[in-house]
Amino acid sequence: MTARLQLVREGEPVPGAGAPATLEEVYRQESRYVAHLALRVLGRDLDIDDVVQDVFVAVSGALGKLRDPAALHAWLGTVTVRIARRRLRFRRLLTLTGFDPQPDYRELVSPDASPEQRVVITRLYAALDDLPAKERVAWTLRHVQGEQLEELARLCECSLATAKRRILAAERALEARFR
Repeated sequence: MTARLQLVREGEPVPGAGAPATLEEVYRQESRYVAHLALRVLGRDLDIDDVVQDVFVAVSGALGKLRDPAALHAWLGTVTVRIARRRLRFRRLLTLTGFDPQPDYRELVSPDASPEQRVVITRLYAALDDLPAKERVAWTLRHVQGEQLEELARLCECSLATAKRRILAAERALEARFR
C-alpha cells in the first residue's frame, strides 16, 4: 500500500457507521479488479497505478457510509470508470497540444497472441484514442471487458439508451476508420 493510500492506519477500521472492513482489506480484496478494469478502459499500463490510487483515495472517506457491503465491488467499478474517463479526457487534451507521448499498445497483447492479433489490437487501441471518452469507455466495456448492457450503463452512470447510443457511435467511427 502506497503512502497516498495510508489515510487510515493499518488494521484500523474505516471511519463510518460500523464499517466491517478496513481500507487495507478492501484494497487487498479489490485492487486487482480496479487495476484490470482501468487497464481495459485506458489501454496503457503506465496510468494504472495512479488510477488505482485515485480510486481508493476517492472512496476512502465514504467507505464507512456504504449501506450494502455487497455493493462495494460494483461501486468501485463505477468510481474506476469515472476516474478513467477523466484521465482519457485529459490525455486527449495532452495529445492535441503535443505533450502526450505516442503510446505503445503492444504491452496489452498477450504473449500467446499471433502476430496478426498483435497488429489488430495495437491498431484498435490507437483508433480508440481518437474517440470521445464516453464513447470509448462504453465500447471498451462492452467489447473488450464483455459487460452486459445493463451493467455497462450502471458503470457509465447513464441510461441504457444512452449506453447503446455511445456504443453505436463508437462502432460507426471504428468501422469508418478500418474500412
